[in-house]
Amino acid sequence: MKLSRRSFVKGVAASALLAGVNLPLSAQQSYPTTKVAEVLEGTEFYLTIGYSTVNYTGNPAIATTVNGMLPAPTLKWREGDTITLHVTNNLPVDSSIHWHGLILPPVMDGVPGISFEGIKPGETYTYTFTVRQSGTYWYHSHSGFQEQTGVHGAIMIEPKDKEPYAYDRDYVISLSDWSDEKPEAIYRKLKLMPDYYNYNQRTVGDFFDEVKEKGFIESFKARKMWNDMSMTDRDLSDVTAATYTYLMNGYTPASHFKALFNKGEKIRLRFINSSAMSFFDVRIPGLKMTVVAADGNDIQPVEVDEFRIGVAETYDVIVEPQEERAYSLFAQSLERSGYAVGSLTYHDSVIATVPKMDPIPVLTHTDMGMDMKMGQKDKSHKGAMKCGGGMDMSKPMKMDKYAAMEAQKYPITKLPMKRGVQTTMMAMSPKYRLDDPGVGLRNNGRKVLTYADLKSLRKTTHDGVPDREIILHLTGNMERYMWSINGIKYADAAPLEFKYGERLRITYINDTMMNHPMHLHGMWSDLETGDDDYLPRKHTVVVQLGSKISFRVRVDAKGSWAYHCHLLYHMGGMFRKVTVV
Repeated sequence: MKLSRRSFVKGVAASALLAGVNLPLSAQQSYPTTKVAEVLEGTEFYLTIGYSTVNYTGNPAIATTVNGMLPAPTLKWREGDTITLHVTNNLPVDSSIHWHGLILPPVMDGVPGISFEGIKPGETYTYTFTVRQSGTYWYHSHSGFQEQTGVHGAIMIEPKDKEPYAYDRDYVISLSDWSDEKPEAIYRKLKLMPDYYNYNQRTVGDFFDEVKEKGFIESFKARKMWNDMSMTDRDLSDVTAATYTYLMNGYTPASHFKALFNKGEKIRLRFINSSAMSFFDVRIPGLKMTVVAADGNDIQPVEVDEFRIGVAETYDVIVEPQEERAYSLFAQSLERSGYAVGSLTYHDSVIATVPKMDPIPVLTHTDMGMDMKMGQKDKSHKGAMKCGGGMDMSKPMKMDKYAAMEAQKYPITKLPMKRGVQTTMMAMSPKYRLDDPGVGLRNNGRKVLTYADLKSLRKTTHDGVPDREIILHLTGNMERYMWSINGIKYADAAPLEFKYGERLRITYINDTMMNHPMHLHGMWSDLETGDDDYLPRKHTVVVQLGSKISFRVRVDAKGSWAYHCHLLYHMGGMFRKVTVV
């Protein structure tokens, strides 16, 4: 594959600069070996953040852990209880814990610089709050890159009332991405060369294959389109298995997590994506999954073969194995560079055969927001996405079922918007795509969960219409690896102001060619799916590339809150402080 002069120069610069980067410390005997996560139950907990030795790749490295565990201990609570957590920081730097998706006072939310000052080295901070919800959640550090190096754990909250579904066994399935590299080194490489970890780049052979299929002219036009945008149709994930080892409950594919069952039992699996940067496509070959909860909230059950789980999302599923055999718990990364895997098995000595990964996904006109019907020629490229090369593309794909959502009109509060170095792409005519499973999952012969499938068990007919709307553009410059909201990075942005008691509609427009899992702290996000009677309630909303999506917020929590993309290396710029007055 030929390198452009620009890419070559950037590569040389990266090599020179990174030569001075301190990569992970070799393991020292003064650090204990990481332990498997335990379940801690009760109302008072003692958690200690410190360093531990791990070895996932054959080389020892240093992880940041809670009570010496990776993942951190699973915390089991009951709805209505008052919980006290004493968190001690044994690191030489500040730390914190954020209770992701929990509705609690802002001073307990755990975001340094917004809700508190952080936990200083050698100090203990005590979190105390009453649990106002039930379901599956998780917790993680909100300091530096500590989430990447191991500070994340599961939360299971039992409801006060009987659950609407039955099961015999209950397992947490925590998915994460580990690297022996320091996260600071990963981030620096991305800043110098955003496609540093993309090993699925096109080759000359790929071009010749396209020529055989489409002819030279059409193949050349397609390559020119992507080149004009300084992009590639295989640019799916910023960080891949080139540096990541994907873990399931802290187990590598080689060490292999196992969950036991007896034939005929109903098994609840609580999937949590606690990774820093990785989306996973999850399936259990040979078993249907009934999805019963999303982001901790019960939904009307929906049977699927597969689901995509974005960073920070959770999905609860129930499966009923009818045979004494091992089933593969298979979670392949979105760009298909690797996978996390375990076995749902009838015996601890039996593990499942790992299925083959699906083909490498390739971005299409649909992902670019284009409606390219069979036999239709793309002459003008006008109307959908304007990117760095100045190219406009055709009309986005038509979604008639969302016409009503497009037609909804509320008073719009205009926010500052900048176009410039932070924004090298712009969606000219984005559309709702809630029933689109996403790149790599379309027409794969399996029933794949989409946001359109999510319907709350709680009726939302009388929740009220929004008082006003704000529109947030998710913006970026891939060439410089810069991320922002409305073209303004966090350091230069004024806080967003919400009014206490209002019903607010927030619409995202994703001007970039990356999926963004957006997380609003302190308040629920009631996702608009086209059925106002049963809006599903979420804490993290994935915004597909080149698309738009809307949700409603009952602004019922005074104080200051964080609001950001949950991709760790995007968070520094794609972040806002929210003040509720």
